[in-house]
Amino acid sequence: MNKNLKNKISDKLVNAFLKNKIVSPLPQKITKKLTVADEFRKLCESKIKEPVIGFKAGGTGIPVMKKLKEKEPFYASIYKRNFLKSGKKVKINKSTLGIELEVCYLIKKQFFSSKGKITMKNIAKYISHMAPCIEVVGYRQKKKGVTSFGDLASDFGANVKFLIGQKKKYKKINIGNLKTIISNKKINQTVSGNTGAVYISPLNSLRFVLNKLKKDKVDLNKDFYVFTGSTVGVVPILGKGLYAGKIDKLGSAKAIIH
Repeated sequence: MNKNLKNKISDKLVNAFLKNKIVSPLPQKITKKLTVADEFRKLCESKIKEPVIGFKAGGTGIPVMKKLKEKEPFYASIYKRNFLKSGKKVKINKSTLGIELEVCYLIKKQFFSSKGKITMKNIAKYISHMAPCIEVVGYRQKKKGVTSFGDLASDFGANVKFLIGQKKKYKKINIGNLKTIISNKKINQTVSGNTGAVYISPLNSLRFVLNKLKKDKVDLNKDFYVFTGSTVGVVPILGKGLYAGKIDKLGSAKAIIH
């Protein structure tokens, strides 16, 4: 695909992102391969002059990774406009894929001046707080379903809104084996999960994102959030109303879907 056409398509998607619109599906040439989709995401993000508050890991479910023949997840920027407090309202549309329950971390800005790789041994010194979080996921395109990680990565990581629960000061707990649950009592919908579903563990997912940021030479020069991926998969939104998520030892987050 030539540069001018790619630019034109990215302008349409960026406009859809900024104005909360839906556009025609992206060409498969952009979405089929994750490497190409990731470059397209970076092109789109470069055109948005709004504050970034953090990053998300996507495609962190190992069974999905194997099914779609990918070796690792991907990441995408999260903008302040899509970051809400727990309990706020989120409007959905026909391109909304579902709702997720995640662990998120607040990372100290000193990470950006650190040298060398982030490992499971040194990662703790960069973490300030941790919190439960709900992510509403969906496209800015008239499309449904997922055939590749590129589908998600190319569309800003398919993030719609993030709703964060109460933050707690970081402490070492067995983050790879905590029970989780998300439910909408009004329609009797409940889905259980475990933090072990997230790329071995949310902490390992965090390590992945931080090393990707280093590789891509990203520097926000401020503290930032990392959302590590769903502990319950992508839960379909079967009805409107209050969705409440709880992660053992960490707390809860809520979203009102309308």
